[in-house]
Amino acid sequence: MRKDFDIELCKIEASKHFMLKYMKKWNWDFHDLREAIKNAYKIDKVGRKKYEAYVRKNGSKKIIFVFYFEYDTMFIITGSEGD
Repeated sequence: MRKDFDIELCKIEASKHFMLKYMKKWNWDFHDLREAIKNAYKIDKVGRKKYEAYVRKNGSKKIIFVFYFEYDTMFIITGSEGD
């Protein structure tokens, strides 16, 4: 799986919606979020800057984010969970 960004070095920011709904529910902090994306079993590029990361950490989850190359920043938009 080829990634257009380096998850170890980029800055991670999250929307208020994602932090209050998903990070709180999943009991994650930004370290957990970085690790989950780093260990994602699948990352799809679905737009020019938009990605979907599929992770398995305490269940199956999808994290939708954009990556701003010019700022080397990943912005988490939202997430979902399923089986």
